[in-house]
Amino acid sequence: MELILLLFAFTLAAFLGFELISKVPSQLHTPLMSGSNAISGITVVAALIAAGGTEGGISKWLGVAALVLATVNVVGGYMVTDRMLSMFKTKKGD
Repeated sequence: MELILLLFAFTLAAFLGFELISKVPSQLHTPLMSGSNAISGITVVAALIAAGGTEGGISKWLGVAALVLATVNVVGGYMVTDRMLSMFKTKKGD
């Protein structure tokens, strides 16, 4: 029963996330990326707790995998945000 509830929550979150992001106008993507980077930072902390708080087994490896994926998400998000912001900067020679 608990697994079904977790799968339901995951499916609902994935569907809502997709619907919300697809409806955001392009002018709001940079502020939205900054907010999602902050949330991903919280995910990194939670993944650290999950990876370090167990005795071993599959839960430790899932925590390590969550940590790697969350870190990639944070770094990639900041790279994309930086690139988007650099598109709006004026050049010094102009």
